[in-house]
Formats: sequence, C-alpha cells, structure tokens
Amino acid sequence: MIIGVLKETQEGDNRVSITPKIAQQLIGKGFEVNVEEHAGANSSYKNSDYSQVGAQIRSKEDLFNTSDILIRINNFDTKELELLKKGQIVMAQLFHKLHPQHMEIISKRGATAFSMDAIPRISRAQDMDVLSSQNNLAGYKAVIKGANEMTKIFPLMMTAAGTISPARVLIYGIGVAGLQAIATAKRLGAIVEATDIRTETKEQAESLGAKFIMVDNSGEESEGGYAKEASEDYAKRQKEAVNKSLFKADLVITTAMVPGRKAPVLITEEQVSHMQNGAVIIDLAAAQGGNCEISVMNETINKYGVKVIGTTMAPHSVSTNASDLYAKNTFNFLVHLTHDKNLKWDLEDQITEETLIVKDGEIRKS
Repeated sequence: MIIGVLKETQEGDNRVSITPKIAQQLIGKGFEVNVEEHAGANSSYKNSDYSQVGAQIRSKEDLFNTSDILIRINNFDTKELELLKKGQIVMAQLFHKLHPQHMEIISKRGATAFSMDAIPRISRAQDMDVLSSQNNLAGYKAVIKGANEMTKIFPLMMTAAGTISPARVLIYGIGVAGLQAIATAKRLGAIVEATDIRTETKEQAESLGAKFIMVDNSGEESEGGYAKEASEDYAKRQKEAVNKSLFKADLVITTAMVPGRKAPVLITEEQVSHMQNGAVIIDLAAAQGGNCEISVMNETINKYGVKVIGTTMAPHSVSTNASDLYAKNTFNFLVHLTHDKNLKWDLEDQITEETLIVKDGEIRKS
C-alpha cells in the first residue's frame, strides 16, 4: 500500500502530517511512503531527512497518480479533490459537516474519506486524537501569543517605583486547549477565570488554579466528551454571568468548538465594546466561524480599543512539535485501520465507523 504525504497548502500552516521518524516506522510496517517535495521544510524536516529513512520524494502530481492513501492535515480544495481516482483514500481533518460539497466531490470520484477530526473521544482512541494533541499546543501558544500582544505583563511585580497588579485572563471552554491555557497563564502569574457549559469541568479548572464561573446549565448536555451546541437560553445566562469578568479581562482566550459544526458565538460585538481599552482576544475557533462575533480567520481586528485575533494557527508556530504529535496520531490510526498492509474495514469498530465519512463513493455521514 502506497502512502502519499502531501504538503500543507493552508496559509500559515507550517506542519507536516508525517515526519521522517513516522515515515520510517510506516516503512517498517511494510508500507511504501512517498512525500511531496519540501512537505516538511517548514517543520525543520528536509527532503534528505525523508530519503534517509527510505521514503521517496515525489511531485504532487505523482502522489495523486500513484498513492493508495493521500494524507494531509488540512482539508483538500475542490481542484485537488477533482484529481482523485476511484478507490483512492483521503485522510485529513475534513470537517465534513462544514464542507458537504467536498464530500459530494469525493463521492462522485468513487473515492473514500476518513476524517481525522471525527475520531471519537474514547480511551482507546486517545493516541489517535489529533484534536487533543494539537489543542494542547494551541492552549499553550495562545497564552504566549496573548502575552506578546498585550501592553501589560502577567505577574504581580513589586518594585521601588510601585506595584504592578497581575493581569486578568478569562478562558472560554475548558477542554484540552483551555486547560493548557489555564496552566500556562497561571505559571506566568496571571489571575485566571474560566467558564464552560460542562459543569463537570469545574474541578479540572480549579485544580489548575482558575476560578470557575458557574452558569446554571439546566437542560444542557455534553456528548462524547465534547460540548454540544448551547441553547439560546443558556447563551443568555452565560453572557450575564461572565460579563463582569469579561469587561475586566486583559486577555481573553476562546476555545469553544462543536465537532463538525459552526463555532458558537460567545462574545458579541456589543460585549467587545464594553471591554477595557487595550484588552486582547485570542479566538482559537476562528476557522469554524469564531467564538467572537467580530473575529476573522488569520486577521487581527482592532475595534473599540480591543485587539481581536482570529486563529487556529497556534500549533503551527511550534510546527516541529505539532507535526511530531500529529504524525504519531496518524501512525496509530493507520495501524488501527490496517492488517498486513490492507484496510480491515471493520465497521463494527467505533473508531472506524465514526471516522469513515465516504466509502467507495457512498457518503455515510452528513
């Protein structure tokens, strides 16, 4: 079975889906690994690093012509999907519910698609969970990015010239990214508050030193370890409970995403207008519509004296570590899916069933 590793084309993404170390492990398992020229360059991996472990450097055209499985981190564009051949397999973060038109093209080409963002949050899938591995880095990097953009420092500092009060940080969403953001901001000396629709995250947030902003979540549920889209009533109650902290915050980090759907709006433009001058919002959900109403993916918006940075790119700025983790997740997923270099197609298995979006042209998930 031939694996084709494609270079990332999304603006600003410096990662690569398979590193030389993982390429070597796949080759050891009997796979042939071909890598698009310079695919790993922005993650500090040269073409020669891949060649030395037995991978072949190929053009993008060659990969589409010869690969059984095409692997990338981000979604394929329409022109690329039109190049697919019957029976080929694509494996990436497809976010299929947001991109049904892409699934239609894959279907028409008679191809198969596995979506890495759809890996279930269960214990035996933890080592395949790309969202968790990347979000862990995102939470850390969001705080570092925020620190760089702020005009204040994080810690309390007592000097001969006077005392500097610690910065106030507010975090929406206590998942993997949120927890890492709490831990990082606390280590830097900030006062940290956090909120989440899932009250079961209260203990986790408090264990890392954050104050949990409690919102009555009667009638709201979580699903498979992820938050579900909140009702309008809950969103109103959350807004009322959080506003006091939001308006005093120096840095706000939003991490709330609903798998496969548009991100919920947690901060309206009207709320931004009441925030203190010089505050910074890092919106990690920007690629899925954003948690802040005025955020734009890959842009910094300055409005009402507040700097709103729309991004999911935080892991990309530590692309070597991010690539290492993503590649290991992908390796574990491939090992799970295959036996003797062939796909097992075990649809009774939860991991396979939930990630297999299109099979041989048939759309299974919408």
